[in-house]
Amino acid sequence: MVDETQDQPGPSPDAAGVATAVSEAELAQAPAGIVPGSPGQIEILLDARMGVTVELGRAEILVRDLLGLGAGSVLKLDRRKGEPVDLYLRGVKFATGHLVVVGEQLGVRIKEILSPPKASAPN
Repeated sequence: MVDETQDQPGPSPDAAGVATAVSEAELAQAPAGIVPGSPGQIEILLDARMGVTVELGRAEILVRDLLGLGAGSVLKLDRRKGEPVDLYLRGVKFATGHLVVVGEQLGVRIKEILSPPKASAPN
């Protein structure tokens, strides 16, 4: 059974059977392309902290073997010595780099900034 009142303006019963006024929305056409904002809008984001994740490599291991790991155990990764590491921002890979030593700490020297992923078209 098809409800023929769905696309017609006027009262429409809600879940409790009470009539509610329903009308079509009149929306203005949005301009095509990017609309530039007022200068300085990006400044509100410049001091925001973002977590960057560096992935050295990955490994798959059976749970029984995982439970057997302890201090001094070595887990072999899928990367070779000298291969670049991946940098992620909010789960999206954005760069590759190489590990470096900075004083007493590890660091990453950026090798390549990747192009942003293409947005998928709506279905």
